[in-house]
Amino acid sequence: MEKGGSESSIACARCGKPASLQCPKCAQLKLPREGAAFCTQDCFKEAWSSHKSVHTKLDALGPQQSPEGWQYCLKKGRTRTSQLPRFDWTGPLRPYPISKMRVIPDKVEKPDWALDGIPKIEPDSDLQKRVEIKTPEQIERMRETCLIAREVLDAAARIIKPGITTDEIDRVVHEETIARGGYPSPLNYHFFPKSCCTSVNEVICHGIPDARKLEDGDIVNVDVTVYYKGVHGDLNETYFVGNVDEASKQLVRCTYECLDKAIAIVKPGVRFREVGEIINRHASMSGLSVVKSYCGHGIGELFHCAPNIPHYSRNKAVGIMKAGQTFTIEPMINTGVWHDRLWPDEWTAVTADGKRSAQFEHTLLVTETGVEVLTARLPSSPDVFPWLKP
Repeated sequence: MEKGGSESSIACARCGKPASLQCPKCAQLKLPREGAAFCTQDCFKEAWSSHKSVHTKLDALGPQQSPEGWQYCLKKGRTRTSQLPRFDWTGPLRPYPISKMRVIPDKVEKPDWALDGIPKIEPDSDLQKRVEIKTPEQIERMRETCLIAREVLDAAARIIKPGITTDEIDRVVHEETIARGGYPSPLNYHFFPKSCCTSVNEVICHGIPDARKLEDGDIVNVDVTVYYKGVHGDLNETYFVGNVDEASKQLVRCTYECLDKAIAIVKPGVRFREVGEIINRHASMSGLSVVKSYCGHGIGELFHCAPNIPHYSRNKAVGIMKAGQTFTIEPMINTGVWHDRLWPDEWTAVTADGKRSAQFEHTLLVTETGVEVLTARLPSSPDVFPWLKP
């Protein structure tokens, strides 16, 4: 335990009191003092089990570490830095360096942002205001794409265990997507640097896969979107890493149930705003909160379009469901407060109080009589959710 300089007023990473001691490992790695300072040895010892996760094991990166290689992400992916950014972190998790952007074969059909990071058609499309009714041909393409997306997510789920990095999850998602002739939609979308989102513990959504190894007791959401035959298919699930505490198990199961109950009301004539009422009611009964900053969305030839589908109650969503519409429902449920903050990478949304968050998502088709879950689990999907077992 090292004592830091007396000239700065840094708060204890555990209790918030003025701190003058610094974690020796953080000092050795030249990490910023914010998040590494403690007021007493006792506070340091109490915080150690969670604090040790901030130690980026640069030596473990081996030969891949280079000025052009593994670095921290900034400004939505447009900038890299070799130093951990300074930030008032809300919980124990920290960003780790990320690898270079993965390559897409020339033969794979690409969306219009693939090369320069800028969507051209999507922002100004009239489908941002009008909910599209898909043709039978479009629906069939979406079925194919959503099946691929499901297979890709299942492949990622199978490798999740303590010691696996989220970058390795991203590699599996990337390789499994292109092996099926698809493009991983998140890659370079508004400069997002990876092929999927991996959101660990207090990360609500849009976590960037990096060099951090998953630890026993973590929860991790993997969000996959595939672009194939001109349409997108989008889904995500939250998984347990090793032995998870009871509160996290309840959070993940409740989030799964929130999505399940929301899907059950989907049919022609239902108001989009009703989705949030169903989700909010179920989450509140378990003492959990619903994130308000991110919502479900229309999907098809565009990655994101109308309708917007909030997951919270008393929302202002307009419109009713009609046969032929396709959209996602993707509730984000928090253990603590619903408020979020954005990390310096300008993608990673975390809970404002540092408590855990979970999410599940499906792409749905409204049918004449109800709903078809285009990204539904398959008989071959990994058996990872205890409540689904007979």
